[in-house]
Amino acid sequence: MKNNKKLFKINTKLWNGIAITSAIFSFILCILIIANFLQINRLDPINTEIINNLVERLSQNPNDEALRLEIREIDLLARKAYFTNQWQIRTGGYLLLIGVIIFIIAIQMINSAKNISPEIGEKDENNLFLQKTARKWISIGGAGIVVIALLFAFLTHNKLGETFTNAAIAENKLNNEDVPEETNTAQAQTEAAIVETTEIDATEKEEITETETIEKEKEVIQSTIADYPTTEMKANFPSFRGAGGNGVAYQKNIPTNWNGATNENILWKAAIPLHGYNSPVIWGNKLFISGANATSKQVFCYGRNTGKLLWTANVDNVTGSPATAPAVTNDTGHSAPTVTTDGKKVFAIFSTGDIIALDMTGKRVWAKNLGVPQNHYGYSSSLYVYEDKLIVQYDHRSASKVMALSVNSGDVVWSTNRKGKISWASPIIVNTGNRVEILLVTDPFVASYDANTGAELWRLDCLYGEVGPSLTYADGIVFATNEYASLVAIKLGETPVKLWEQFDYLSDVPSPVATDKYLFLATSYGVVICHDAKTGAVLWEKEFDNGFYSSPILVEDKIYLIDVQGIMHIFKADKEYVSLGEPKLGEKVVSTPAFANGRVYIRADKNLYCIGK
Repeated sequence: MKNNKKLFKINTKLWNGIAITSAIFSFILCILIIANFLQINRLDPINTEIINNLVERLSQNPNDEALRLEIREIDLLARKAYFTNQWQIRTGGYLLLIGVIIFIIAIQMINSAKNISPEIGEKDENNLFLQKTARKWISIGGAGIVVIALLFAFLTHNKLGETFTNAAIAENKLNNEDVPEETNTAQAQTEAAIVETTEIDATEKEEITETETIEKEKEVIQSTIADYPTTEMKANFPSFRGAGGNGVAYQKNIPTNWNGATNENILWKAAIPLHGYNSPVIWGNKLFISGANATSKQVFCYGRNTGKLLWTANVDNVTGSPATAPAVTNDTGHSAPTVTTDGKKVFAIFSTGDIIALDMTGKRVWAKNLGVPQNHYGYSSSLYVYEDKLIVQYDHRSASKVMALSVNSGDVVWSTNRKGKISWASPIIVNTGNRVEILLVTDPFVASYDANTGAELWRLDCLYGEVGPSLTYADGIVFATNEYASLVAIKLGETPVKLWEQFDYLSDVPSPVATDKYLFLATSYGVVICHDAKTGAVLWEKEFDNGFYSSPILVEDKIYLIDVQGIMHIFKADKEYVSLGEPKLGEKVVSTPAFANGRVYIRADKNLYCIGK
């Protein structure tokens, strides 16, 4: 009996110690979280007195490069400190939860000991700490502090996404850039498509052939690699950032000089009926874009050679479509994803989750609703076609997944759930030499999927934050980046591994592009960087007056990159920066250009342009 009593006392002392330690730990965390939250909400990392004074000095002497560099360095330090504090608050919230759970367990163990040993219970009754009144108010007060601290940690977690977006846009102000009111942080690099029907060219009608729905196979089947991208895809520009979305155009003889003010080399200019951030795509003599607002969704087809609007297709009466459009930000809108085409049909998707297939005359083939995507900016992942499958990245708050729909019926061919967070990036589809892989990026990983079955082939945790830039691939290496995170090179093999990582000059909007030797990355605040693709070493960096939301495109041995003011920066894809031209369009641009037969096609804020000799 004496041994039992002694054991009870030891256990009670142990759990009392754990309870007191966890209570003190939790209380300290509560105070730190609340204090940090109050402090962080009094600070604005992009509007400090020091930076404002320096910017004022820069406005008086805009050619002072040393001052400009000082502003950028101070701004970068302020931002890093700000976001580190936010991360600490969120991490503190998780630690607080752990501390509270341990405290509750300890209290339960103490109560269990009291129930087993009445003697211990009697002695405890003399302890003021355990008196009913004291316990009541201590519990209420402690619980209140814990709830407040956890609420602040939660608010910080939600606010972080907004700050990432706003900070990226505000960064342009430090360089005296005029940023368009409607430009998206996760957006101008993954731009979009939409649908309506009016005028149809009867000579272009085609038969629609229905095919059977293919069920997803359980075992991994290697995708065919015979011809991807196909010769036809390379001859056209069928999706965002070209064939497969990798940022490479296969066209030649693209001009390097034009002038929007004098119409030099401007072959035609056409008004865009409905706003959207998506980029043009091309097949044959037809060019497609989309547009939308809260009440209307449309897809447009233009004559590529004439600029004539051939038809408009309305996207309406879609089964399951929400009665009210979801809330989106002005810099994303309702038509961010770029359409895609296989030369037989055109496919578009919108902020409502409505997805539609049209034939090349604008006639509806099928339409359905995938469920309203839940995110706080708006949906922006662009569409791609692989063989007879339409590839859709559908990463949002409640159910992230990648899926393939039949191009002929819209039925689900395969669907693979993903454990990542919301992503505004778009897929890329690449031929690695052994197979065709669908590559996707989100927080916290880059992952590869079999194009025929949807089976996950590999996954590597390497990023965090709200991912906007899409991936790029060259010579067995996948490149991923995100602002306030890092730039990562992943070497493919039996087990993909991180080849190198860089932390300076990151992108929050434009997607990178690579050759077998070099990686080119543009930022929304106006810096372009060239890395050695194999080592990550910075070969050169160049700062421009305006920021970039458009993604760079590799055309032959040149990079075409248009800034937000409509100036196209054309330079050699080489280890040294050599400018080949800086023609001005004269209108703001956030979309990525398309290329075809010696011509450049640019969607600007209000108009569509065709440029050629």
